[in-house]
Amino acid sequence: MPVRVLVVDDSSFFRRQIVKIIEEEALFKVVGVAADGKEAVEKTLSLKPDVITMDIEMPVMNGIAATREIMQRCPTPILMFSSLTYDGAKSTLDALEAGAVDFLPKRFEDIANSKQAAKKLLRKRLQLISRRKENLDRSNIRSAEKMPIFSQTQGESQNNLKKKCKPLILLVGTSTGGPVALQQVLAQLPADFPLPILLVQHMPGTFTPAFAKRLDQFCNITVTEAIDGDIPKPAHAYLAPGGSQMRVMNRSGLVTLQVAESAPDETYKPSVDITFNSAANIYGGNVLAVILTGMGSDGLEGSRVLKEQGASIWAQDEATSVIYGMPAAIVDAGLADEILALSTIGSRIVRAV
Repeated sequence: MPVRVLVVDDSSFFRRQIVKIIEEEALFKVVGVAADGKEAVEKTLSLKPDVITMDIEMPVMNGIAATREIMQRCPTPILMFSSLTYDGAKSTLDALEAGAVDFLPKRFEDIANSKQAAKKLLRKRLQLISRRKENLDRSNIRSAEKMPIFSQTQGESQNNLKKKCKPLILLVGTSTGGPVALQQVLAQLPADFPLPILLVQHMPGTFTPAFAKRLDQFCNITVTEAIDGDIPKPAHAYLAPGGSQMRVMNRSGLVTLQVAESAPDETYKPSVDITFNSAANIYGGNVLAVILTGMGSDGLEGSRVLKEQGASIWAQDEATSVIYGMPAAIVDAGLADEILALSTIGSRIVRAV
């Protein structure tokens, strides 16, 4: 069965363009189009598509309001199209909070180096997020999150887990679904949380300032976008800037953060692996690393290095992940000390440190 797509945008030219790109592969079928949010809600209810592409700025009802209503009445994976501006970032984050699963820049030149690569990426994203429709059933997620907070995995006993090194820093890596997941986890940490926190979220550079500000407003701890030379402090989370790499460095005996431009051949900017590897060099096994929802396997190699030194590695479970790619890579490699439902991760962290 093809993936059934509803395309929503007030521009008839953009709608035609997106429909043409999607239907270049037989895997997809565009079952309808809508020119505003109100029409999007109506067609979602009548057509019940597998996935929706949604513009943000539209007449009658904007994409954020439409997303919120769709998630209440007929939960469906939604991919937002966004402008890469600070205002665009704020609107996109609002849409993700309203229930959208993922976003892509509306200008194809901002997606990839070539139009063909951009088209391929769009179709791949639609294919992956369409598979998570069942996770958008709120009752299923609530049921899944009633699982025990502690989950022994990989054949390790509880005694072995207790022998892990005492963490001196908390690392969190995530991608698709991460903005909402990070907010939920960090909001559970108290204002006197005893560790510094490094956050790596796959996100454009124009988005991370707005995202850090939003997290700071919602959390008891302080959240800022990392700056080169920052000294990691307890109860302070440092978000890796989009388009750059964040490393932990030892500068004349002082632990600081290095924020530097990414090399051209680096796939993820920022990269979970790069940050995790650098933390292993400084903290050894005295690390608690958490991999949340995300596409791909970034964080796998960094977690492997940390694990070899005695660090604790946790992964979000499949039932509460938007995309079970990054956590699955950790679990499949036998690196996960604990596998946790999203709602339990924050409180579990507090008890662990």
